[in-house]
Amino acid sequence: MDSLVHERVHSNLATLKLDTVESILDSYLESALSEGKSAIEILDYLMVQEINARKASIIEYRLMLSGISARKNLDDFDFTFQPSIDQNVIRDLRSLRFIHNCENVVLLGPAGVGKTHIAIGLTVDAINGGFSAYFTTANAMIEKLKMASNRDRLDRCLAGYARYNLLVVDEIGYLPLDRKAANLFFQVVSQRYEKNPTVFTSNKAFGDWGEILSDSVLASAVLDRILHHGTVVNIKGESYRLKKRRMSPQQSSAGGQGKV
Repeated sequence: MDSLVHERVHSNLATLKLDTVESILDSYLESALSEGKSAIEILDYLMVQEINARKASIIEYRLMLSGISARKNLDDFDFTFQPSIDQNVIRDLRSLRFIHNCENVVLLGPAGVGKTHIAIGLTVDAINGGFSAYFTTANAMIEKLKMASNRDRLDRCLAGYARYNLLVVDEIGYLPLDRKAANLFFQVVSQRYEKNPTVFTSNKAFGDWGEILSDSVLASAVLDRILHHGTVVNIKGESYRLKKRRMSPQQSSAGGQGKV
């Protein structure tokens, strides 16, 4: 290959930010030409590699900004430990049909039964499926909204929560909400209603949400919007963390990881 042409091709690839093609071009051309591949086959392969690399980069970037503290995959969830969970329901959720149909998901159950693991797993699945997704605890979300309200930036903050294809709100009910906090929570639910789906996790039955939100009327309005289009997964089982605590150190270190 003419050295000037070679340098110009690499320079142009760099200018066009086709970094993957630029990095694999020389080695691939050598093997492709020896195998007698046509020009269109070579071009097709190089474009596919560039597109795949960019998709992987976008996914990694979205995962980094998703708010999840630890990446948990639903392939690693121990359904044998929580037989109350209908695996068909989880498989249907993993198809991401609920995002396309704008259907909410509520994961109910006591602490340690796997609600957060499932919620994080759905967040990861959504991002891998090309959707934007954000994971937060109810308390962290409320504190951020309160701060925005105090700075006259509430509308902007609410719009930020509303824009995600999937929002996950974890740990509803672990801390009671005052009237202002409950109203902010309602605004998030209301802005996303029938526009973008939300996954909620809670250790409290729906009958207790009036106490959580400090207002039974407001709780009814919240639940009406959440449950109008939604799936409820009620997990009735033992806490995995308590089980691990009762196990011997050898059993605990050898047992399954990452079940929350």
